[in-house]
Amino acid sequence: MLAATGRIDFPVFLFANVGDDSEDPATLVYLERYAKPYAALHGIQLHELHRQRRDGTRETLYGRLTREGSRSLPIPVRMSNGAPGTRSCTADFKIKVIGRWLKAHGASADNPATVGVGISLDEIERVNNRRCEPYERTIYPLLDHTPPLRRHDCTRIITAAGLPVPPKSACWFCPFRRPATWAETRRDRPDLFNRACDLEDLLNDRRAALGKDPVYLTRFNRPLSAAVATAQDMLPGFDPTDDDALCDNGACFT
Repeated sequence: MLAATGRIDFPVFLFANVGDDSEDPATLVYLERYAKPYAALHGIQLHELHRQRRDGTRETLYGRLTREGSRSLPIPVRMSNGAPGTRSCTADFKIKVIGRWLKAHGASADNPATVGVGISLDEIERVNNRRCEPYERTIYPLLDHTPPLRRHDCTRIITAAGLPVPPKSACWFCPFRRPATWAETRRDRPDLFNRACDLEDLLNDRRAALGKDPVYLTRFNRPLSAAVATAQDMLPGFDPTDDDALCDNGACFT
């Protein structure tokens, strides 16, 4: 919306889709129904990118997790001691995918692309955590705006353009989801919640066969189906305003 109204000078926007089977379905619906038509109407290039294998086929994050015989845990699952596990999902399916497109279109260490990251004033602490790649020069249009924009300002700008506010973009099985978000998913999209439970079970069946401790999609050290109540019936200790650790790169979340 800022680009369409001339408030920032960005003609190209990139969306790295980690997989139609991996992204939250609501994000993909918004992309097709609102974002792409709006971009086309205002002469903005919006490119949807995918991770490709060497043979040219697409790889998805869910596909990597569920591939037969796979021992890969690229998502930030919680270990049995409550600590977050290592992850490679953001690097492999977001940063590298975007970087490949930028380099294919002329970006290099000698000629870096100007990359705008949509971090708002509410989450300014994430700026210091974001690594800048050699082929990019990172700027923060929401922070550089006069005045700097908070999340509620972004909501106002979107609604003023006559569009619905997009849902938070993340994988439907992402362990960084807030407890309240899991609870809402269980209430409003039970099929999706059950798929997340099935994925957690699959990962732990494989770990058990290898003699390893279980992992979880929440920090509560128990299976998702037992850890998350419905939004109307939060378990003790659930705070709807509580944020789990967030992806600090800015590549996953809107």
